[in-house]
Order: sequence, then C-alpha cells, then structure tokens
Amino acid sequence: MPGGIPIGHPIPVAGTKPTNWMRRSVHISGKIEPLFGTLDENVRLLEDLLHVQTQLHDTKLTIDGPHDSVEQAVRIVEEYNHASQRGRALSSDEVKTLIKTATDNPGEPLRGMFESGRTRSFGKKTVTPKNASQRRYMEEIEKHDMMFGIGPGGTGKTYIAVAMAVSALLTKQVNRIILARPAVEAGERLGFLPGTLQQKIDPYMRPLYDALYDMLDADKLGAFLEKGTIEVAPLAFMRGRTLNDSFVILDEAQNTTSEQMKMFLTRLGFHSKAVITGDVTQIDLPIGKKSGLIEALEVCGNIEGIGVVQFGEKDVVRHNLVQQIIRAYEVYDLAHPQRSGNLFPPRPAAKTEVAAKTDVAAKAEVAAKPALNPVPGEPAHEPSQETPQG
Repeated sequence: MPGGIPIGHPIPVAGTKPTNWMRRSVHISGKIEPLFGTLDENVRLLEDLLHVQTQLHDTKLTIDGPHDSVEQAVRIVEEYNHASQRGRALSSDEVKTLIKTATDNPGEPLRGMFESGRTRSFGKKTVTPKNASQRRYMEEIEKHDMMFGIGPGGTGKTYIAVAMAVSALLTKQVNRIILARPAVEAGERLGFLPGTLQQKIDPYMRPLYDALYDMLDADKLGAFLEKGTIEVAPLAFMRGRTLNDSFVILDEAQNTTSEQMKMFLTRLGFHSKAVITGDVTQIDLPIGKKSGLIEALEVCGNIEGIGVVQFGEKDVVRHNLVQQIIRAYEVYDLAHPQRSGNLFPPRPAAKTEVAAKTDVAAKAEVAAKPALNPVPGEPAHEPSQETPQG
C-alpha cells in the first residue's frame, strides 16, 4: 500500500459534530494487509459495526466517530499490535474474529485472545478460538471433568472437543480417546444400509473421523485406531464399561434417550474427562420422547465439577447465511412450539401465540403429524404394539 494514500471512508473535517464525537490515531505495528483484509473487508466490517470512519496514512490509522465506538476500535487495533509484538501474526480471518468478538461482547477482555492458556499440542493442526464462546469453551473443558457444549451446528463445539481430546492424548494426560454417537439418524435407518455393522456405522461417524484426520497424519491415526488408542463407536457400545484414563466425547447427544444418557454419564472412571455436545433444536427422537440431553441439563447442570457452555447463532463460524438461517428457525419455533422434534421447553412468548390460534389452524397442525396416519373420516388410533411384518 503506497504511503500517504488514504484507505477507508474519507473523514469529514467540516460540519457540526455531536458532543460525543472524537478522533484518535493509532500506529499499526504489524502487517497492514491482514488487519485490513482482502479488499479492505475487515476495516469495512469495523466501520459498519461500530459506525466509525477510518483513514490510513503510512502506518497510522485515524479513527473518527462516537466516543465509545472509537475507543472500542482503538482497543481492537491495540490487541492486533499486542499479538504482532509477541510474534503472533494474526491472519485476516482471525482479525475478523477479533472484530466480531469485540463488537458482540464489548465487556469481553481481548488481551491474549489468541494465546493458549497452557501448552496444547493439536498434532499437525493449529487450533485457535474464533470467538469468545469458543475460548471459554476450551478453558472450561480444561477446568472440568465433565463438560456440556450446547448450541447450533457450525459453532465448533464438536471440533474443539476433538481437538482438546487429541491434545490430551499427545501430551500424555490420557491414554485413549473414545468418540461416541447415539445410533439415531435424521429420517434414516442404519439397518437399510448395505454392509457389515462397522460399514453401516462408519458413514454416520464420518464427522468425527474428519476432525481426527484434520489433526493427525493418516498413518498415525490408523495406528491409533488399530491399537484401540482412539475408538469411534455407537453409544450402545459403552454399556457395561468403566472408562479410566480416557477422554470421552458424546456427540449429537440431543438424540439420546434418558436411559442412554444416564448410562453414558455413569461410565466415567478415574483420571478421565467427558465432553457432551448437542443441539437441542435438532432432535430426531420419536415424537413424545424426551431428549436425554435436555433432561441431563435439568438434573446435572448445577452439580459442582460439571461445566456448561451455551453457544448461540452469533457463534456460528460457517457461512454468514447459516447464522441467519438458525435465527429464522428460532423465530419460527417460537411461532410453532408444537413443531415435531422440538422438545425444548417453549418460551413464555410462545404461549400467547398458541392461545390465539384458531381451531382450524390447530386442527391443521394435528393433521400434519405423521405418526398416527388416521383414515379420512375416522378418529386417529394409537399406534399398534404388534411387530410389523416383513
């Protein structure tokens, strides 16, 4: 970037400014390109979120806007400088994360956000938190022997759990990793898939394998799997076992029954750690069956030694549209609290809306449920308890 050429929106010098308007200049000690991002997308994001204007001359960034917004923008640049001075070159994506974290959580401390609190070894992958929730999640996993990570897809709750498990294994904190999922599929049945039991299970466990392959070389992972140092298995395989010196992860825990969840939680042995992840808005259990994850949070959520981190749509680190989709579904669920699969307790606002529904709308909702399959003109009957033929 040629020196002296302004970058960002021109800062007006004339006109009346609000009483809280201020201007500050801050020197950029690291590389300018990652701070500004591709086509200046990071500085544009900073301007849009904080309603400030910026201008760059050489390595000096001038920020103009409301007092609190300017102070917050300066704090972001100073944290970027702090990381650079400590030899930590932030990428453009990490700068974007820094900006979003600072604006979403103004009171959240930024200093050392991309520094590990303790020595971690993630194999061939460098794993850094992409927002305040992920950082707290990593810290809470280290502090607690049992941890619940709850939130929508794309928040990194499973990936980070696997990364922490790999770190614990490689630093000799545990002797093995066990990854489990309940064998409940979104509208599918494993029994109809071709192949042996293991061949049926493997595609369903693929997200866990993907995270492992991302952090470990294929040969090393293959050796770990062959020796049983790393085990990926359905939840049913946990019954009757005591898991000592292990890092155990239960993924998709919203699809456990109450009995399955109690069974899993009581498998934990000495010198072991368990992380339970799930999304209570994507439950694939039969209608009327309460999720074991929701029940476990109600029963065990306040027990000392058990940690809980809740992720929201703002914590999603996938495509920006994913955040909007998740939020749209949340709004839809408020308007349709009886929607199949959503067993999470409805919020108070939803009750008023349900009470206002007409009889026609209520009947339409009942008719839409697939479980009873009533014959037209006849009342619905309870499902037969007989074993289906064929």
